Amino acid sequence: MEKSKVYFCKEITPENVVKMFEKLEKNLPGKVAVKVHSGEEGNQNYLHPEFMRPIVEKVNGTVVECNTAYDGERNYTDKHKKLMENHGWTKYFDVDIMDSEDNDIVLNIPNGKVIKENFVGRNMENYDSMLVLSHFKGHPMGGYGGALKQLSIGCASSRGKAWIHTAGKTKDQTKLWDFVAKQDEFLEAMADSAKSVVEYFKGNIAYINIMCNMSVDCDCCSIAEDPCMKDIGILASLDPIAIDQACIDLVKNSDDPGKEHFLERVNSRHGTHTIDSAAKLEYGNKEYELIEV
Repeated sequence: MEKSKVYFCKEITPENVVKMFEKLEKNLPGKVAVKVHSGEEGNQNYLHPEFMRPIVEKVNGTVVECNTAYDGERNYTDKHKKLMENHGWTKYFDVDIMDSEDNDIVLNIPNGKVIKENFVGRNMENYDSMLVLSHFKGHPMGGYGGALKQLSIGCASSRGKAWIHTAGKTKDQTKLWDFVAKQDEFLEAMADSAKSVVEYFKGNIAYINIMCNMSVDCDCCSIAEDPCMKDIGILASLDPIAIDQACIDLVKNSDDPGKEHFLERVNSRHGTHTIDSAAKLEYGNKEYELIEV
């Protein structure tokens, strides 16, 4: 398989996010969903709407999110909408909680290793293409969060999140912690579900990972550790596997002493197993060419 192209820029500015997207020379047709992380109440590390504004306006996109499967301020639509208003998203953008209705879309995954179907919000059918904007950071369960997590857990409905977390045992959010999957099965379920979203958009999808505010904790944590590494840069690609692998490699190759703490989080959760599992499903490539801009 030919190496995937991953574009890289060290200076993190809203304007450079747009510049990196333009390097992809990718037209996102029709109505564009822009997948972001709204940021849990109390989290200090999430990327704010002011930073995202130029790129969302560039693609004339609608900011999309999905409800969580665990307690917090984002597990029900009314609370999630209020949080997005409080965090400023609705000030600048049209915002869509894609699973605001209970009738999910079922995406089939015939060759999924752990799950054979994925449950995403019904409103996904309103979009022709997607821009996946990911804040690259650590994660308490997945080890790290990047493009693959945004495609899987990020795009799944609250019921779909329970399905992925339990490796296909239940969609009942109230029983999420009764059926916690083995760690590698959970990561494989993420890889499976990400594939279904990639295939749903039939090539009309692009990825930007922003390596800043790199805490070992996710933006879903209301109480998160402060960042342990200096900012690294912006990456853009048409390959979700390559862009996540490139981010991991940039951390590993960094001379920042904080990388050991970050990598401990990734490795203790087998984080790169998600990338390896996704590569086996062949909707992207771990081999990439890093093109510095």
